[in-house]
Amino acid sequence: MELKRVVITGVGIVSPLGIGVEETWSALIAGKSGAAPITHFDASKFNTQFACEVKGFDSNQYFDRKEARKLDRYAQYAIVAAKEAIENSGLDLEVEDKNEIGVVVAAGIGGMETLENEVSNYAVNIEKGPRFNPFFIPKMISDIAAGQISILYGFRGPNYSTASACASSTNALIDAFNLIRLGKANAIVAGGAEAAIIPCAIGGFNAMKALSTRNDSFETASRPFSASRDGFVMGEGAACMIFEELEHALARGADIICEVAGGGLSADAYHLTATHPEGEGAILVMQRALKDAGLTPADIDYINVHGTSTPVGDRSEAKAIKVVFGEDAYKLNISSTKSMTGHLLGAAGATEAFVCVMAVKNDIVPPTINHEEGDEDEEIDYNLNFTFNKAQKRVVNAALSNTFGFGGHNASLIVKKFVK
Repeated sequence: MELKRVVITGVGIVSPLGIGVEETWSALIAGKSGAAPITHFDASKFNTQFACEVKGFDSNQYFDRKEARKLDRYAQYAIVAAKEAIENSGLDLEVEDKNEIGVVVAAGIGGMETLENEVSNYAVNIEKGPRFNPFFIPKMISDIAAGQISILYGFRGPNYSTASACASSTNALIDAFNLIRLGKANAIVAGGAEAAIIPCAIGGFNAMKALSTRNDSFETASRPFSASRDGFVMGEGAACMIFEELEHALARGADIICEVAGGGLSADAYHLTATHPEGEGAILVMQRALKDAGLTPADIDYINVHGTSTPVGDRSEAKAIKVVFGEDAYKLNISSTKSMTGHLLGAAGATEAFVCVMAVKNDIVPPTINHEEGDEDEEIDYNLNFTFNKAQKRVVNAALSNTFGFGGHNASLIVKKFVK
């Protein structure tokens, strides 16, 4: 069968750099760090005392108090991002067939804050017997953000979440892409959300020695591809996009931002938490994304890398890019926007796909911040253009977003300029 073309007609975001597309994109281009001391809880006894929190988010601005109490913070972020994306898309929900609109919004963890609070309250009050909030389970489960968006708007198309650790929301985007090009929906709200800046998550990642502990210089702690990197910085937020079948978008006169070109999936089959040191899974996933998109390495102008600022991960991804792209690797712009947003875990893929969409739209590549001259890792080829410290203007016809998750899950998405 002939596959349908898929375009993006709306974007929305809640990020550590701002609430909304304009504020977030401006901060990314300016090279602003979203890192700051943790305010969600007292982190003074933790090895890591900072993170990239969403700032200035008042749930009362978006939800009535009764409704907000039924929603974990991750779901609140998802709903706000979805609302902006829908408004941005110009979809007229009074005339659209809502049976043909779906929601695929991922979370790597889901309502972990709700889980921690409920278990803590039970432990403190154990003498009084089991007392749990009746909304505990529907607040916690990782599919509920997708369900809440569907209920809010009455969308009755495909509705679910995907879970593949830090690759979760790239998987959600690829699923949405495939559903539409197979004719299973006219449009899908696709994205991811996460809100895991809580004691058990910070403590758990500290126990793994995965987080930076640069408490005395938190704004520079996320430093992908620098020799002095010491781990990732936790982030939180949500990003959603409206994926739409091309003919449907054209028929309603939609403003098309870009086209979804292809996606790839692979597994490292190597280690529980570490990427393959030679980037074998990363090589496969990028090759598969290119093949699915019908593009060559020379067609890609920008890669938003997974680039978490961990010693092994950054090295292996840089090696994989050289294998896949060959001499064309040196013509690319590469950047890790995790240097600014931190690592949004299950929301990372959607957030970084948003960056690629905006780069294609605006012909500008956000930087990898916090790199200092002389801070080079001998195993990384610095002839590659990592777009260090300052955004670079260039024509971006096609951009690739990489996400890799614990368990060896790899997902890559390619977006390109729309040409009718």
